[in-house]
Amino acid sequence: MAVAPPPARASRARRKDLLWIYLFILPGLALTSMFIFYPMGASWYFSLTEWNGFSDAKAFVGLANYRELIGDGFFWGSFGRSMIFVLIGVPLRVGLALILAIVLNNVIRGRLSTFFRTVFFLPVMAAASVIGVVLTFVLSPGNGPIALLLETTGLTDTPVEFLSDPDLALWSTLLLHTWKNFGMTLIYWLAALQTVPPEYYEAAEVDGAGAVQRLIRITLPILLPFAVIIIVLTANENLHAFALIQALTGGGPYYASEVVEVYIFRTAFAPDAAGGVPRLGYASAAGCFFGMATLIIALLQAWALKLVAAQRARLDR
Repeated sequence: MAVAPPPARASRARRKDLLWIYLFILPGLALTSMFIFYPMGASWYFSLTEWNGFSDAKAFVGLANYRELIGDGFFWGSFGRSMIFVLIGVPLRVGLALILAIVLNNVIRGRLSTFFRTVFFLPVMAAASVIGVVLTFVLSPGNGPIALLLETTGLTDTPVEFLSDPDLALWSTLLLHTWKNFGMTLIYWLAALQTVPPEYYEAAEVDGAGAVQRLIRITLPILLPFAVIIIVLTANENLHAFALIQALTGGGPYYASEVVEVYIFRTAFAPDAAGGVPRLGYASAAGCFFGMATLIIALLQAWALKLVAAQRARLDR
């Protein structure tokens, strides 16, 4: 029979374990503070100043940057385009990824399934800036393969300017961003599908349930809690499209594809060619405002989806 250590010795051992735990946490905490918490705090402070980011002349202006931001049409234009990336891009990407995940999980099996998973995940691994540069050549209306293909097959008489037409640039960048990150959402859904117990399907088949009934009555209700996380993660990714858009269009033409991240970059570091001055303080105000807005949207998404899940649980009782 084992003898328990005296309380004083057990307490010392516990304190020693806690000390080691805190020591191992410290490096990560220091890096997080340096690269996340400090920049966040500094951004809020800079947003209250008029500062170009290059000189020591920094004037405290209070909420003046935020008041100016409310009347800035360029900011609200970029804000609307970022919302298009969320409100149209997220349902498109999440819905298509769910359909493909179900097909890969239930219909296509073996090496063919692994092949398709790899194919769809490969763009995720590539750097967004590299993909952006390559796609500018692929979609070039002059000698790009897509333009040549469309003309050769007779689908168009004139080259399609996917990235230089103001009416097409935003939608082209949205679709390319969806394609580039599609594999990540697909992996989320495939992981969620692994949590569905196979005996549920076996019992449903014994009861004569078809594929559609099994999908509606078993798969989707079990996946609903995962949908909350997947939608929030996908929305977060769609709000971080800076690298791809900057490489594809730089926010142009005529600001037609400028989302908030590109607007912040232009305001802070790359003012217009008319001799504008970089405004890091004003750009920080835009970043803080947009951060708060997206946080509210994420909380509303999570609340709405949890409400749906709770309602569905009550109906199933």
